[in-house]
Amino acid sequence: MPSLIMTTSTASLPHRTMPGLIVATIGVVYGDIGTSPLYTLREVFTGGYGVRPDEAGVLGILSLIFWSLLWVVSLKYVIVVLRADNEGEGGVMALTALARQAVSHHGVREGLILLGLVGAALLYGDSMITPAISVLSAVEGVEVAYPAIDHWIVPVALIILIGLFVLQHKGTTVIGRLFGPLMLVWFTSLAALGLMAILQTPEVLLALNPGYAVGFFTAHPGIGIAILSAVVLALTGAEALYADLGHFGRPPIARAWFLVVLPALLLNYFGQGALLLEQPEAIRNPFYLLAPEWALWPLVVLATLATIIASQAVISGAFSITYQAIRFGYLPRMSVHHTSRLERGQIYMPLVNWLLMAGVVALVVGFASSTGLATAYGIAVTGTMLITTLLLGVVMLRVWHWPGWLAIPLLIGFVLVDTLYFSANIAKLFHGGAFPVLAGAGLFLLMSTWRRGRRLLEARQMQPGLSLEGLITSLQRDPPHRVEGTAIFLSGRTDILPRALLHNLMHNQVLHRQVALLTVVTEDRPFVPISERAECQSFEFGFYRIVLHFGFMEYTDVPGALRYCHCPGLTFEPLRTTWFLTRETLIANKRMGMARWRERLFSFMLKNAQSNMQYFHLPPHRVVELGSQLEV
Repeated sequence: MPSLIMTTSTASLPHRTMPGLIVATIGVVYGDIGTSPLYTLREVFTGGYGVRPDEAGVLGILSLIFWSLLWVVSLKYVIVVLRADNEGEGGVMALTALARQAVSHHGVREGLILLGLVGAALLYGDSMITPAISVLSAVEGVEVAYPAIDHWIVPVALIILIGLFVLQHKGTTVIGRLFGPLMLVWFTSLAALGLMAILQTPEVLLALNPGYAVGFFTAHPGIGIAILSAVVLALTGAEALYADLGHFGRPPIARAWFLVVLPALLLNYFGQGALLLEQPEAIRNPFYLLAPEWALWPLVVLATLATIIASQAVISGAFSITYQAIRFGYLPRMSVHHTSRLERGQIYMPLVNWLLMAGVVALVVGFASSTGLATAYGIAVTGTMLITTLLLGVVMLRVWHWPGWLAIPLLIGFVLVDTLYFSANIAKLFHGGAFPVLAGAGLFLLMSTWRRGRRLLEARQMQPGLSLEGLITSLQRDPPHRVEGTAIFLSGRTDILPRALLHNLMHNQVLHRQVALLTVVTEDRPFVPISERAECQSFEFGFYRIVLHFGFMEYTDVPGALRYCHCPGLTFEPLRTTWFLTRETLIANKRMGMARWRERLFSFMLKNAQSNMQYFHLPPHRVVELGSQLEV
């Protein structure tokens, strides 16, 4: 799952050593997939799939996990997907922007956008399930030592999770420094525990042979595909590798995976398998039973800290996705707090935070165990993995121009494996899996309604027959009263006259000496160079048209960006500059291109969206808002 916990600015990367970047990457990128050994093997054998922890079952499942990690994570994400950087940034939204730039057909572009929206929406389901299942599975270690206090597991997990959400507004600058070293200790512990068990039962290494995976499917034709819905638990967090591309870059992410994370995970999974070969009854919790009795409590504490880190990464990732969706115009603007003066990627979004907390609490209370939550996990993450592959195909063929003999076999393999995993998880819709799907569907409905409504609204705002040049000619024939200073009118498009300008002329019959029509454009790239930030065009009668360009990951400081706007004769003195905004009120009618209930939904979203004044960081004492009613 994507995260923005320890976003590393590109300017600071050259001053950080590769070992330091690898440690930081381990703390931020791999928290989710790094905690999956807590519950994966246990769920495979106790999740009602009919797989017994005998030699054939253990070796077959280990072989599936081994080759899934190599194919899905190592080959697909680390070797191929990480190459698909959108000017250094990654994630499903960045990949969508990169793919749609490569096609010109309007219908195809719209289809790619819809795919990206679905992928982003599904990730929200993962954002709720991952903290719940991770923290619950860590706290459940207490039950191994003291079964009598198992009734405290859910309350303790809720206290930890609620505390995590409550502290989000403080940011993660301080605690983030501990993430890397703590997770390095965690992965070292995983490797050590697994290695001790493997040395005692080395025959478990036979599972490296892919024949055991094939043999498992042959021996279990009825449950062969279904078991993939449990094996997918070992792949949680694979999307985070790509989403954090812009924070650390490809080299440290890849090296951290191959040098630390992958070996530690494999050693621990195989160590659990070795334990099960010797003690099949250890299936009740093979992870914790790997540890000596004296190490159980320290391991519970370490596992809890690791799951908190993994949860923090997922929560921050939800903030990141929401922020990108807002910048692309797929969600209404909402309150965003930047929690660090140095790291612009560290953000806090109150509404998203509390909605996620409500979802996580509902999951913990409703399912009450990591085993129960495992039945709900898989649909969202495998759906996003499949969408990533489809978008990647466009990039491989249209952006990278890879030869067909290389790209097509790879894509077929990726699609086949992703489809198998996604199909295996479909059955979970009837066993709790509907929760993340419904959450994703709700978010997709909001995003698609907002996008459609804004387009219809822009169409209604068009003033046919009245261009800026025509307005200037009209004003020259009948000049209004002019006052000193600069007036800036915000306009969503350069070909639309701001309604605030027309209303001001109509009702106040006054015009400033300098009038700037300002349009803010969010580009398909994450960052825009300062040299390309502003463009200005001057007209007669003191009119100017300004276009400011921001990347979809950038902080939208409009007054600050105007410092880079150099237009002869135009000045922006703070105490002599007035910002004019339009606040629309919708009046629905039958002509709008949406169902009536979606009209009401869009109207509600528009009414509660963050104002332009807050979003563009305009000076409150210099802003004038003019109301406008639109019949849509």
